[in-house]
Amino acid sequence: MHNKILITSFLILVTSVSFSQITKKKDTLKTEEITVEKPYAPTISDAFKVRSNPNIENETKNLGKEKVNYNIFSVPVASTFTPSKGKAQSIARAPKERLYENYISAGYGNYNSPFLDAFMHFGDKKNNDFGIFLNHLSSEGGIDDVLLDDNFSDSKVDVYFKQFDRDYNWQINAGMQLKSQNYYGLSDDITYTDAFINSMNPKQIYNTVYGGGKISFEDSFFQGATAEIVNFADDYNTNEIRLMVKPKLEFPISSEKINGEFLIDLISGRFKQSYTEGTDVNYSFLNLGFSPNFEIIRENLTINLGAKLYYINDLEHKNTDYFAYPNVKASIKLVDDVLILVAGVTGDLEQNSYKDFANENPYVSPTLNILQTDQQYRAYAGTKGKLASNMGYNFNVSHSYEKNKPFFIQNQTKTDGTIVVEKAYEAGNSFGLVYDDVKTLEFFGEITIDASEEFNFSGSVNYAHHTLDTQLEAWNTPTITAIISADYQNKDWFAGAKLFYNGETEDFVIPYGLTSENGKIVTNDSYIDLNLNGGYIFSDRLTVFAKINNALGEKYHRFLNYQVQTLQILAGLTYKFDL
Repeated sequence: MHNKILITSFLILVTSVSFSQITKKKDTLKTEEITVEKPYAPTISDAFKVRSNPNIENETKNLGKEKVNYNIFSVPVASTFTPSKGKAQSIARAPKERLYENYISAGYGNYNSPFLDAFMHFGDKKNNDFGIFLNHLSSEGGIDDVLLDDNFSDSKVDVYFKQFDRDYNWQINAGMQLKSQNYYGLSDDITYTDAFINSMNPKQIYNTVYGGGKISFEDSFFQGATAEIVNFADDYNTNEIRLMVKPKLEFPISSEKINGEFLIDLISGRFKQSYTEGTDVNYSFLNLGFSPNFEIIRENLTINLGAKLYYINDLEHKNTDYFAYPNVKASIKLVDDVLILVAGVTGDLEQNSYKDFANENPYVSPTLNILQTDQQYRAYAGTKGKLASNMGYNFNVSHSYEKNKPFFIQNQTKTDGTIVVEKAYEAGNSFGLVYDDVKTLEFFGEITIDASEEFNFSGSVNYAHHTLDTQLEAWNTPTITAIISADYQNKDWFAGAKLFYNGETEDFVIPYGLTSENGKIVTNDSYIDLNLNGGYIFSDRLTVFAKINNALGEKYHRFLNYQVQTLQILAGLTYKFDL
């Protein structure tokens, strides 16, 4: 056997060499130098002669397999188990509510009050969206014992376009609002002649036109920006234009964040007259601001370390100034969501505007002195959390100091009831502004209760004590305000109630022909206003609703001599649909 192995190996070697010599035509290897680092030292083992007839006597003998027999002892077992076929258990699911993306609400109420509210949009949900809002509410008035027209109207339209991309989204929008009010608040202490009443045209119209947009980025230190330009005008040739741009940056540092918001706020306005003279009243401010913030977020602790910095240019008076305010806030969870302590010190510069004042009090005269309010600080501390799993609370106390805080005060009348005034707002039926430095101590408390998935309740109260520098009172500013609300909704119907309490306020009245030394403080009584709403859901498309405002029928005055409408009832339908 060994001879066969040697012979076979020899033939394979000879064949390989022969094949190599036949196929190799030309040696293409180049001559190269090889450096031997260590000489090869082979060894020769002892040679031995292979026996031609090997002795196989000692080879292992083949042994036969032993036969193994397996015996299994079976014992019969009686079984009563009969498996049943499995069946999948189904889960009872409520029918999925159909959600519609468009709606129209229309109604009508007493005092000849039509109402319209609508929203419609269309587009590709993944790429873009175009929509329009429409809103209108008006009334022909009819308040008892009012000598002038007390009708009003408020119409608004807003359109927008949104574009969604992978890394950023952007939106542009534009719209306009037209509000009509009347200076109908004549004093009960003056007897007006028919000639005076017939000469009055108390209408005031506020016209707002605006446009703007915003852009937001994903996964970028530049978070985005918003921009808006607003033009506000009235029926007495007043014009105010305001441009606001707010870029925002954010930088993550480990698990913390540093963010900053920039502000460009340019406002310019002109009143064609002052209240006492016929000269123009102009104002223009350029505000440049920067608000850096450093956020520290831990499991039970959140801290915001920041500031607000402003550069102010009074373009009308050629003055510049700088302001800096703290913006420090902290909250700590002592007992999970049961007890959370909050505290902070903040401040800010508020740019007042004619538009904001007219929205708060539509009976202001177009003769205002527009200034900036410097809130030097507001320090607060409080607690919030849950008294039970479904009951939350929020209580805090604060102290603030503001320079040039504005207050509404009644303009002195220019008529004794017989003298015809040139402007409709000059009969003691409009409000101007006074400014003062004010320290305010304020207490706030709120409780919310989610009794069930269908019913919730909330109540809040706010108390503010003002200490003024020169003014006798915080004019037309209540000391106590409170709100109580409750809402219920089930599958078929809904109902809600909201109760407002406004404490008494003071105003200062100067009789015709007298000076301010002869003026007197007049108290405007506190009032309660109860508003109710409800409706029935006929289907996922159609709902009928009703609203009752001033349900108690109170003849209260929101501002001096301006009685509101008593019981107001409005009912209508809401229809939902898809385009």
